[in-house]
Amino acid sequence: MRALITGLTGFVGSHLADYLLGLKYEVHGIKRWRSPDDNIRHLKQRVRIHDCDIIDYTAVQGVLQEVKPDRIYHLAAQSYVPTSWTAPDDTLTTNIRGNLNFLQAIKELDLVTRIQVAGSSEEYGLVLPEETPITEDNPLRPLSPYGVSKVAQDLLSYQYHQSYGIHVVRTRAFNHTGPRRGCPFVCSDFAHQVARIEKGLQDPVIMTGNLEAVRDFTDVRDMVRAYHLALEHGAPGEVYNIATGQGHTIQEVLDILLSLSKVTIQQQADPERLRPSDVPLLIGDCSKFRARTGWLPRIPLDQTLRDLLNYWRGRLDSEAKGVNWEQYFESGNMSYDKEGQVQT
Repeated sequence: MRALITGLTGFVGSHLADYLLGLKYEVHGIKRWRSPDDNIRHLKQRVRIHDCDIIDYTAVQGVLQEVKPDRIYHLAAQSYVPTSWTAPDDTLTTNIRGNLNFLQAIKELDLVTRIQVAGSSEEYGLVLPEETPITEDNPLRPLSPYGVSKVAQDLLSYQYHQSYGIHVVRTRAFNHTGPRRGCPFVCSDFAHQVARIEKGLQDPVIMTGNLEAVRDFTDVRDMVRAYHLALEHGAPGEVYNIATGQGHTIQEVLDILLSLSKVTIQQQADPERLRPSDVPLLIGDCSKFRARTGWLPRIPLDQTLRDLLNYWRGRLDSEAKGVNWEQYFESGNMSYDKEGQVQT
């Protein structure tokens, strides 16, 4: 089975590559030439990497024509919500045109393939308390340019399935985190700050934004397993929430990380970290996806956060010693067995 992962160098893309390799897939990945490759240094001898800007249709078509993948996991995107406020044009162009290019290239090349389009819970946006847990039928009221771009990807994918019969499975992933998550994202930002404070690189104060927002967190290692199941067992044209069904405030996340710290740390609000409008409540109903695939999350949030904190501790330790931190954290504190099951 030959798989193509867009956004291979990203947080989720690198974990998905680890998972598919464990299932004995032939893995190809797309990256932009300027994208850092820290997450995939341990994979370079095991995957084939294609330099490609997803907003360049000719380049996308060329990669698909060369690879002829059986499965496509479309993860590449401008995925940081705050950036979408400062760079809305770039967010909309990258996410919508990039998605369109893949759908159109599949159509033009008449490829027999399946494509998973990674949507987001941010598509739901403004959710009323009585609407939780959120089902796939909930109204889409996005509250950020990023959310709008994901709604557009979602509906474009549905349209291409209906119009041209392309085997598209749409997923709406709720928040996910774990080792390798970039600093701008809240769990990793907090964990990185804790690790820096423990090493004396930062005053013992964590800067915070909105701590009242409620989010549904899934471990990335459970998430990539869900993405694989979506393409193998999901109905073409359908959309599926992927979530645990449990909500946690951002304050709870911070409290868990502080409880794991070796030092006493204070917290301080930073107005610069507040968004123009924030989604107050996102808890997902995943029953449709579970009924179709049998998927269940296996890794609890406290373990996810512990692994994430240890990831940053190890990275800072090895950087301080002037050595390549990937030799200690090649697989982000995890591995997969021969059946592709996660081992932690």
